[in-house]
Amino acid sequence: MNILITSVGRRVSLVRGFQKELKKLFPNSKVIASDSKPELSAACQVADSFFKVPKLDEPIYINFLIKKCVEQNISLIVPTIDTELLILAKSKKLLESYGIKTVISSEDFVLKCRNKRIIHDFFKSRDINVAREYSKNDYKLPLFIKPEDGSRSVDTFKILKKEDLIDYHFSNDKFMFLEYLNHDEFDEYTCDLYYNQKHSLKCVVPRKRIEVRDGEVYKALAVKNELIDYIKTRLDYIQGVVGCLTAQFFMHKTNGKIYGIEINPRFGGGYPLSYLAGANFQKWLIEEYFNKEEIEDNFDCWESDLLMIRYDDEILVHGYKS
Repeated sequence: MNILITSVGRRVSLVRGFQKELKKLFPNSKVIASDSKPELSAACQVADSFFKVPKLDEPIYINFLIKKCVEQNISLIVPTIDTELLILAKSKKLLESYGIKTVISSEDFVLKCRNKRIIHDFFKSRDINVAREYSKNDYKLPLFIKPEDGSRSVDTFKILKKEDLIDYHFSNDKFMFLEYLNHDEFDEYTCDLYYNQKHSLKCVVPRKRIEVRDGEVYKALAVKNELIDYIKTRLDYIQGVVGCLTAQFFMHKTNGKIYGIEINPRFGGGYPLSYLAGANFQKWLIEEYFNKEEIEDNFDCWESDLLMIRYDDEILVHGYKS
């Protein structure tokens, strides 16, 4: 009954949460971590054990992962980064043939999420507003530019005046020229959503983003607001979706208008706030996948108005040789 958290990097809080919940139900089970550079991963150092994996684009990756899971009695895989989702979704049935379940949504939905133009179409099909996308020949300032397949806020640009636009913005077909949603007018939320194995929504936790560094939240507030019913109404069931989704929304500060921004079908970097507030996704996953329990609706199980302020800490590794 061991759990593997892949590409674990610095997700120390996520590992510790899984350790705490797993050992309550299965005291002898382990939370194992993997990374391409585990010796430099803080989360690998706090996991019960870890192993090094090839890079995701290497052809041997999945077979290597299967071999390690079989050797170490791993029966559940929890992915954490965007770039590994598609390969794991494509390999889901192969992994299951070895008795290894993966908390991953369907290949079709992962593909939707990996392309921000397609996820905009998905939002619109669910009656969720999205920022208008302009033609590169006919746009209105101010603009927000981002790549359709971007991650962690890489290659994003706020364009306030025409002089800010350069040839790079026009020559890259992946760049989306979008209506700018001003943070002076909108609050930004990342919402943690839990879907059971029947693809039904069981919990929503809106996290107001107060401060972000390199695409990951450092100060956030868990708050019960209009987003919960808004999401329940429009995203109550999504075919093929399981486990944790992080969905980003903007909500206007005065008129309450809501815009969908993107969805990542995985645990987000700020999920520890939801966990500490009482939305125990780790426990529900263990109950569902190991004990085959039905997860009830848990929309009111967590504490509102809980502020998370993160800080840097140290992990020491003795005897390390580079």
